[in-house]
Amino acid sequence: MRYLLKPSSYWLLLLVPVTIIGNFLHWNALLLFALAVLGITPLAKVIGDATEALSVHTGPQIGGLLNATLGNAAELIITIVALNAGLLELVKASITGSIISNLLLVLGTAILFGGLRNGIQRFDQATVGLSTTQMALAVIALSVPALFAHAMSGNHWAIEEMSLGVSAVMMLTYLLYLIFGLSHPVKQEAIETEAAHWRLSTALIALGLATIFIVWLSEILVGVVEPTVATLGVSEFFIGIIVVPIVGNAAEHFVAVTMARKNQMNLSLAISVGSSAQIALFVAPLLVFISLFVGPEPLTLLFHPFELAALGAATIIAAFIAQDGESNWMEGAQLLAVFLILALAFFFLPA
Repeated sequence: MRYLLKPSSYWLLLLVPVTIIGNFLHWNALLLFALAVLGITPLAKVIGDATEALSVHTGPQIGGLLNATLGNAAELIITIVALNAGLLELVKASITGSIISNLLLVLGTAILFGGLRNGIQRFDQATVGLSTTQMALAVIALSVPALFAHAMSGNHWAIEEMSLGVSAVMMLTYLLYLIFGLSHPVKQEAIETEAAHWRLSTALIALGLATIFIVWLSEILVGVVEPTVATLGVSEFFIGIIVVPIVGNAAEHFVAVTMARKNQMNLSLAISVGSSAQIALFVAPLLVFISLFVGPEPLTLLFHPFELAALGAATIIAAFIAQDGESNWMEGAQLLAVFLILALAFFFLPA
């Protein structure tokens, strides 16, 4: 347990009980929102570290499946809580925002800082190319329901059935993607981390406790979204597409940048681009099926046209950067520029 509570890594966990106490005492909604955001961030890191420790004990193949399943656990929990509260637009915005955030903000920051430290960096072109192709497939899959809805003139039953069918195909494709990736691994240097030294029991306890507290803080976060939106004067759409994805994937963001600075671009791109594919092809369709049992109404894959345009733009520029198998800091700056432009557009876009 000596690695679990290292102050330099987990001091933000102190905000978890503070947030819970503040909720019981009915503190200001904006303050609770900020505390919940900051509290979920280290909990997401605990889940990531626990998953990594489990991978050490289970071996690389099962470990890969664990990382695929639990890598976006924090954001999945937040969106399930939002589903239960009936905030469907917030859920769909967080799906879009997570993909865009990983492809532009995380990948851009990683390439920028990695390039500034190491110059031109190289990575496995075939592996990253496969991930970007998966993203292109995801954009097509997410666009079809919108075109279908237009053709069906608002037939909600048909749209729901179409969403379920597309979701099933997306999840099957992601499963095949995982199988292919596990059977064609890219060699990586071993990364020594504190989590690698955790006992199996420590990892399981940490994973369970972090999940419980993320559920708790997610309920607080979702509960104060509407008053926070009213106070800040921003849309619920903006909160979902910018704030929630950054919070849910904070630990992954940090690791991707760290690996790029260590000149391990295969791992850095696997985290950023691979996480985008996971959100699009696994988390999004999974939420469609979960919504059948949670919340007041089913979730569909009917996204705003501007969201689809942003997804397409992010995928295209990421594919251009990945096509030559190398990167430099200027390409990272270009990705960040696209992210800032889209963030401004989403900020001013009416809900």
